[in-house]
Amino acid sequence: MKKMDMDALRNKKGFICDMDGVIYHGNKILPGVHEFVDWLYKENKKFLFLTNSSERSPLELKKKLERMDLEVDESHFYTSALATAKFLATQDTNCSAYIIGAPGLINALYDAGVTMNDVNPDYVVVGETNSYNYEMICKAVSLVRAGAKLIGTNTDITGPSEKGIIPACRSLISPIEMATGKNAYFVGKPNPLMMRTGLKMLGCHSYEAAMIGDRMDTDIVAGMETGLDTVLVLSGVTDLDEMETFPYRPNYVLGGVGDILPKSH
Repeated sequence: MKKMDMDALRNKKGFICDMDGVIYHGNKILPGVHEFVDWLYKENKKFLFLTNSSERSPLELKKKLERMDLEVDESHFYTSALATAKFLATQDTNCSAYIIGAPGLINALYDAGVTMNDVNPDYVVVGETNSYNYEMICKAVSLVRAGAKLIGTNTDITGPSEKGIIPACRSLISPIEMATGKNAYFVGKPNPLMMRTGLKMLGCHSYEAAMIGDRMDTDIVAGMETGLDTVLVLSGVTDLDEMETFPYRPNYVLGGVGDILPKSH
């Protein structure tokens, strides 16, 4: 990478960063992250940790980073759960939903005024959860067949965990799609809705910001289609061989977020 290219990246006004595979793996902060966050604050950069995970609230994400000795205010987090709640609230201010998901999703929908309903909801909303079971699938299928609209928090098929790769939202919602013949609408990355909200939160135009992520099919395509410069970090799920299988390219390919810092940092 040419020095002038890296200078252009460092001079960006804002940064939108994925979390899993970029900031941490499970409960372990990745190399260079502490230095990167220190640099963001020191240089007065606008930044947002934007995650497709719908399990945790911004406060829970803040606390998770605190346990790894990283201090970041909760205003710097935005999740697919919050994006989904915002989307449903703008669609129908009095809507109800049957929810398959963790507390982060349930609380986000509740705070947006979406009421819980397992009888005749307007929507069936699916996110990541450890309590997923056959009874939930059957209930969701019945409600969708009765007319409820099917919503997924994100299109991730798998995600990282302490136990290795595990099924994510797209895998969990697939049986409901197959049994009903209905396609879900997904709100998280690479949906531009989530990216545009992130830019608004930063107060940046797309050309002033960069998207940093470890997944070509969500992070990089989301940044590209929203007009941001894109940075693929190889600290997560994508390696160089997999990157080459995609018909588009990131603007930058780095080992991790620490590589963004000036060498003298």
